[in-house]
Amino acid sequence: MPADFDAVFQALKPVFAGCVRKLSIKAERPGEYVLESKTPSAFPQHKGRPLFFGAIKTGKSYVSVHLMPLYMSPPLQKQIPAELKKRMQGKSCFNFKSAPDAATVAQLKQLARSGLAEWKTIGWL
Repeated sequence: MPADFDAVFQALKPVFAGCVRKLSIKAERPGEYVLESKTPSAFPQHKGRPLFFGAIKTGKSYVSVHLMPLYMSPPLQKQIPAELKKRMQGKSCFNFKSAPDAATVAQLKQLARSGLAEWKTIGWL
């Protein structure tokens, strides 16, 4: 992992700080932070395993923030600020080559909290 990506990873880790009490940490090691539901998923294809919520992962070219509620919620997708849309890859992934500013981290935090609230409302947590 490039040394500068460690700083990017650490800058992005607070994105999930407000969600961690309601979720389970599946992985927490350098370059990988993964959160999932504490209880098994009701979806048959998950075969009783927890539901993936989000992650921060370091790759070869960037550090990614994955937020699964975005993939499953068109209303939540509409809340993505234009600045963040520029960093999107697919429906639920944001890529960073350098540490984001505080405003970008705050926007990601808000999306994560909104996704958590939505999942709680529909009974997925």
